[in-house]
Amino acid sequence: METWRLSATVPATSKVVTRFAPSPTGFLHIGGARTALFNWLFARHHGGDFLLRIEDTDRARSTDAAIEAILDGMRWLALDWDGPEIYQFARADRHAEVANQLLAAGHAYRCYTTSEELEAMRAEQRANKQPLRYDGRWRDRTDTPDLPFVIRLRAPRTGETRIQDLVQGEVTVANAELDDMVLLRSDGTPTYMLSVVVDDHDMGVTHVIRGDDHLNNAFRQLALIHAMGWAEPIYAHVPLIHGQDGAKLSKRHGALGVEAYRDEMGILPEALSNYLLRLGWGHGDDEYISREQATEWFDIKDVGRSPSRFDIKKLENMNGHYLREADDARLAGLVAERVAPAQAAGVGARPPLAAPASAGATALLAKAMPFLKVRAKSINELADGAAFLFAQRPLPLEEKAAGLLDDAGLALVAQVRAAIDPVLDWTAENLEPPIKQVAETAGIGLGKVAQPLRAALTGRSTSPGIYDVLALLGREESFGRLDDSLNRRNAIAAPPQGETHG
Repeated sequence: METWRLSATVPATSKVVTRFAPSPTGFLHIGGARTALFNWLFARHHGGDFLLRIEDTDRARSTDAAIEAILDGMRWLALDWDGPEIYQFARADRHAEVANQLLAAGHAYRCYTTSEELEAMRAEQRANKQPLRYDGRWRDRTDTPDLPFVIRLRAPRTGETRIQDLVQGEVTVANAELDDMVLLRSDGTPTYMLSVVVDDHDMGVTHVIRGDDHLNNAFRQLALIHAMGWAEPIYAHVPLIHGQDGAKLSKRHGALGVEAYRDEMGILPEALSNYLLRLGWGHGDDEYISREQATEWFDIKDVGRSPSRFDIKKLENMNGHYLREADDARLAGLVAERVAPAQAAGVGARPPLAAPASAGATALLAKAMPFLKVRAKSINELADGAAFLFAQRPLPLEEKAAGLLDDAGLALVAQVRAAIDPVLDWTAENLEPPIKQVAETAGIGLGKVAQPLRAALTGRSTSPGIYDVLALLGREESFGRLDDSLNRRNAIAAPPQGETHG
């Protein structure tokens, strides 16, 4: 589970700390990424420091790979942090020190309740339909048996705790509803609730921005903060992201790690950042918001109280916008990474693509980008659209493309082949007139000529404009592919050697 802490009071001294507990799935969750973005924007808007804390106390889950996935996701989203990341496990002695200070001051006590007794207590509370909480049976006892114990906070029993939340507004809880939470376990290890409060205090956190599923934790943590006499942070609990059906976001809705959007879906980081920003926050009717604009405009108070709904189609549409805005050389590099593995698997290439892709292949992709990215919504679609450039001859034909290369279609291919043969300066502009002339002579629309020509040149029924396809393939490769189609039809039509027709 990822949560976040942000600190900022006045711009000159503000600090932000975002914190992660490494996930067993080993990725930076999409919901956590959005909260990190909100924290980052808040800090940068106020000119503060953005710090990163890795909550690695669960040693089984806190593998090097899981931690690196977090750091990699943050870097990809350009959520840079100030200074080195801080690891919580290394601070366990400090956490225990605070628990013992509370014990010595009478704000905490030793609890010797066994696990069996706790389960019996909870069973009775469930049977009576009561809230499940510790009943305080060791709260006022003074005996100290030679048995394992935990240290519990002596929480207030009367009055109420009020939070003026920057997103949720004023929220109040009766102190009678809070139980005496465990600070140190029987083996001496600190609990989550203790560790985060101590770390937030020691790191100078003054604002806490996190998901609203942690709102109840705020009241329990405040009891600890008050017992230590520390300053209260300012809270902002952000509604969670839901799926289109209004249910809690899950994998079926798109609740993936950010690396899945990058590696599997071909989403650009600026598109994902912009989409996450618009999930719960907005600036008038502005849809496409740069990081610079977001930093200038962001105010946590403008985050709505209702859950946002994740819509993968809207994300894809936004990604399409950023693809069209992106630098062609950059896109070519990203596409080359996706085309190259396919070539290594045996698809073939012209010129050969390897990992890393050759400079010539990447240059060809950059030249093709203005035509490929017009309708694409992902890097994957760009890679798929560029595949014809590196396909091995003779081209495999999609079913629809094969249907276009019937006798009538091949007759047009042959006419175009003859019409463009004199063209030596091989550009789209120079190829257009002779191809148009073929259509005019045949008395048909240009599209009727372009369809079989496209099938012969790409093996597909869709592609960039036919003049651009020819220009990108080059004169030699274009003629080779056209001849392959014509020869294939001739081979099918010719009878086997020695066979006669009477």
